[in-house]
Amino acid sequence: MRVIAVGTGQALKNAQNCDGDLVIVHARAAELRFIEQGYGLQRRELMYNDFVIIGPPDDPADIGDAPDTRSALQRIAASRTSFASRGDASGTHIKERTLWRAAGIDPQADTDKWYRETGNGMGATLNYTVQSYSYTLTDRATWLAFGNRFDHKILVEEDPALFNQYAIVSINPAHCPLVAARDAEVFANWLLSPRGQTHIARLTRKGQQLFFPNAATQDTKD
Repeated sequence: MRVIAVGTGQALKNAQNCDGDLVIVHARAAELRFIEQGYGLQRRELMYNDFVIIGPPDDPADIGDAPDTRSALQRIAASRTSFASRGDASGTHIKERTLWRAAGIDPQADTDKWYRETGNGMGATLNYTVQSYSYTLTDRATWLAFGNRFDHKILVEEDPALFNQYAIVSINPAHCPLVAARDAEVFANWLLSPRGQTHIARLTRKGQQLFFPNAATQDTKD
């Protein structure tokens, strides 16, 4: 097994170029588009966790008591407080842009100085966030595993809008004739099996469960 850890956008691009046998990603619209374009064969939901917004301890945009994510982002934009975006077409970046649109805001790094795109992965973006006294969106599992927090903390959480679904997408052999389709399916079936799902549920960090398996609840080729 060779794992290549990249954002969803890059993972799907790699798979489109036949540089992979299976992808685990978290951006449903992009996944379905990948299948519709003939690059993927099947999408199956695997597990979920959630996103959170983290920020400085004194919370300069006062988002800690915001009623929901929409209001929190509106407060960040109104106060022009620094927000770090991955800016890399990852699943997290796609989700972040979706949340901004839901808040009626369209921040652009080239014109809004408070909105800063790192162009990097989640770890590097979190490092930038804590060093620059900024806010950012991250999945909870990455934040729990992150060791360089300084005094930053979770300020927005437990909003249904922050739900984060992961799925397995298999590669279409008609597009990538050399894909290891049989081996990939064996692995996918194990992850989706009761045994695989149990292993996922047992993965914890700092006493908290990182992912919640839900393979039995959804199955789609659409």
